[in-house]
Amino acid sequence: MPGPEDEITTLLQRWAAGDRNAGDLALERTYRELRDLARHYLRQERAAHTLQPTALVHEIYLRLAGKSIHWNDRKHFFVVVAGQMRRILVDHARARNAEKRGDGAAPIPWNESDRAELPRSENMLALDAALETLKELEPRAASVVELRYFGGFGESEAADILEISVATLKRDWDFARAWLLQRLS
Repeated sequence: MPGPEDEITTLLQRWAAGDRNAGDLALERTYRELRDLARHYLRQERAAHTLQPTALVHEIYLRLAGKSIHWNDRKHFFVVVAGQMRRILVDHARARNAEKRGDGAAPIPWNESDRAELPRSENMLALDAALETLKELEPRAASVVELRYFGGFGESEAADILEISVATLKRDWDFARAWLLQRLS
């Protein structure tokens, strides 16, 4: 008897073959997990973030609905979704930073006392740039960061998704964290 993971995989494969209804069903059946993933992502953001988990999930749907992606399985789906959520948050941070800079308006002088730690949206942009570089150098280590830090997956879940051992995942995680800390400091 096929389990829920098999059912999702079948729906995703039907979606990839052009069955839009199968895509809708796959998203409906994974909606709770997608919201949990979105909630986890948004916890990494500043407290007054304007995106809500539901809006993030709906944006994912809009981004994926028009694409033709060959889904290997449910795990592959969540890897792609985690990456897309990161892209949406980066796009949102860029738009917010452009707005803060006045989007071409004359700069407003500020006092030295206004200086503060970088807002999370700016940290997101720096982290995104570093992750893109890491992805070129060590793609698997970058995937580990996306799944663990952004996706909120535990070690065994992330290792399972990437089809590597937990020990290999830990080595990649340690390497990626050290590399990112050095790159971002």
